[in-house]
Amino acid sequence: MSDPTLLHATRSGATLHLKLNRPDKGNALSAELVGALTEALQTACADDSLRLLVLAGEGRHFCTGFDLSGLDSETDDSLLARFTRVELLLQMVHAAPFTTLALAHGRTMGAGADLFAACSERWVVGEAQFAFPGTGFGLVLGTSRLGDLVGAAQAAQWLQGGTAVDHHAALQAQLATRLVSAEGLGGALNALQERVQRLDTATQHAIHAALAPARRPRGDAGDAQDLARLVQSAARAGLHERIVSYRAAQRKS
Repeated sequence: MSDPTLLHATRSGATLHLKLNRPDKGNALSAELVGALTEALQTACADDSLRLLVLAGEGRHFCTGFDLSGLDSETDDSLLARFTRVELLLQMVHAAPFTTLALAHGRTMGAGADLFAACSERWVVGEAQFAFPGTGFGLVLGTSRLGDLVGAAQAAQWLQGGTAVDHHAALQAQLATRLVSAEGLGGALNALQERVQRLDTATQHAIHAALAPARRPRGDAGDAQDLARLVQSAARAGLHERIVSYRAAQRKS
């Protein structure tokens, strides 16, 4: 079972709500939280009655990225393993046979922004800020999925520039699909739930399968390429030191 102290899971009819629950850490993706999310996704993907998965974050932020709070005890190899598990989680979300909705608010950064981008519906609740800092220490994670959403030129600008992207720019570039207020979220969720439950399960799954090329233009081979690119970038000697140097430079700026 997923750890309820890290991930709050609630089921309402055909909708599963998963809320990241590390607000004191900005809901950063620790190894344990990634494990809990992976287990919850595996269970969800085996449930034929599920129509909608909603991902949200407790506290001020949706997800501030990969948790580096224990960096001193990490090695190149342990970091490689953790980043690989994140990529496999993102692929599972992206390939889910039901509608996936991410609700971004506050800081949505790094692997958290990649998690947002992996979902089929991507809403901003109130305000949000996005950033993709992994390239700053040589990591290639979620790059092609981002390019599929916003186009190669825009993705390159964000990834190479390393600057924050506000929710207005995210909406304009189609990284985010909708802006909703906190007060209007309940009504918007109800409307989405009605839409995804209108058809019977078999038809709904058939639609997801038929639209898979549109959602995942690279298919299984593309997923393998994404994983290979991530592993190649993370396996390059000196990952730990590159992250240490990047964080030191960020503190000075």
